[in-house]
Amino acid sequence: MQVVLGPNRYGKAETRLVRVVRDGDVHHLKDVNVSTSLSGEMEQVHLTGDNAAVLPTDTQKNTVYAFAKKHGLRQIEDFALLLAAHFVDTQPTIHHARVEIEEYLWRRLPERGHSFVRDGTEVRTCLVHHDRDGRSTVVSGLKDLVVLNSTGSEFHGFLQDGYTTLRPTTDRVLATAVTARWRHARPPADYGPSHARVRQDLLDAFAGTHSLSLQQTLYAMGERALTGGPGLCEIRFAMPNRHHFLVDLAPFGLDNDNEVYYAADRPYGLIEGSVLREDAPDAGFAWE
Repeated sequence: MQVVLGPNRYGKAETRLVRVVRDGDVHHLKDVNVSTSLSGEMEQVHLTGDNAAVLPTDTQKNTVYAFAKKHGLRQIEDFALLLAAHFVDTQPTIHHARVEIEEYLWRRLPERGHSFVRDGTEVRTCLVHHDRDGRSTVVSGLKDLVVLNSTGSEFHGFLQDGYTTLRPTTDRVLATAVTARWRHARPPADYGPSHARVRQDLLDAFAGTHSLSLQQTLYAMGERALTGGPGLCEIRFAMPNRHHFLVDLAPFGLDNDNEVYYAADRPYGLIEGSVLREDAPDAGFAWE
């Protein structure tokens, strides 16, 4: 039996970076988590321990900090593209770079130029791939966008067997924490407004869809994002169903007309899916 080396990559995960821009008394804050991963001519480091082709992960970390100072950090997609191209273009043994960034959002307190509060749990994301042939692919996204409809959601007509106890309903709470990632067919002029537009499309579709299932809502959100503006070719979702169960108040002599719920955190249904244009080009890489 012959054993060979399969696909591989290495990098520095979760480099935490906070950059403050001081504009007089008004400060601007960027809080990000950067993960870099490189692949290329790595056979010998695996087979013999020869490190001649390896750019140390500590160097990758230092590059993140240095680039934040030299180039600034405005949109995370642009910063990821800059890093990925640098690693591939400056190191002959590196053929592919993957850069993933999470951005944690802060909001300036009113009339306070240098005081901030964390803006909820939502995280902005991006994933960039860059190859030796100069091809770059950008996936923007968000996670932990928590949304809830207190009515306008049903669930019935599903398969049932001897283990089914769930009752059909024509009025339920629908809640989820959206993770969405969208691929750009062509880069926008500015990733900031593009991200804001897609995020608003997702919210509008969630709120405006009378839902018969979370799957139906997922598709409606994807369709709205793809048709709401130019430049996107595919969007992928992971949406946990944050179940809200009516509490039985009958033992206390009380009615419960869709008013008092128990919000369960687990187990939960997990709905995943993608929506794409028919002419969407192949991504050419794994999204993970």
